[in-house]
Amino acid sequence: MSWLDAVGWAGSALLVFSLLQARVLRFRVLNTIASVVLTFFNAMIAVWPMVAMNIVLTSINLWFIAKLLRERHDPDAYQVLRVGVGDDYLRHLLRNHADDIARYQPDFAVPSGPDTDAAADLAFLVVLGDETVGVVLLRREGEVARVVLDYVTPRFRDFTPGEFVWRRSGLLNGLGFRRVATSPRMVGPYYDKVGFRADGPAYVLDL
Repeated sequence: MSWLDAVGWAGSALLVFSLLQARVLRFRVLNTIASVVLTFFNAMIAVWPMVAMNIVLTSINLWFIAKLLRERHDPDAYQVLRVGVGDDYLRHLLRNHADDIARYQPDFAVPSGPDTDAAADLAFLVVLGDETVGVVLLRREGEVARVVLDYVTPRFRDFTPGEFVWRRSGLLNGLGFRRVATSPRMVGPYYDKVGFRADGPAYVLDL
């Protein structure tokens, strides 16, 4: 096999691998790299229709990547909706993602029955359009909002939609909170990037 054949096979393998990604940003990045590699390969063997197609795919991917990066911290793109802790949709969401939740926040036990309100006092959904991208559950401890769950669905794992609950002006202050304290066992916490300070294995935010 020549080095050029190896490039073609590598680009094709990466293209297939990109289609297996659940994370939307990771998919776009890998698909872009694969398209660039295949553009080069097809140009070297003078298959110009495939060159044109991969150039178009690269351009489309770059447009979506720029859009995703532009919106990742945009409060106008993501909306925070308060829902009841016993809401049927919330219970469905938690049960549907129970295994994934256990991986990233092992101290949270998904309620098996209609008793979500036993785990938390407040519930928020973070949505992008009509898609739910995150769930935040809080327990009231006086003026402290204790984070019971801060979960991001797999497609948006490269983002931090929970930050919009903390950043939204007056949301938690209006509910009487003066501080947010996170779970000490969350895997891969992002809180230092959105204004929290470390407090042992957990993080706190003064409102």
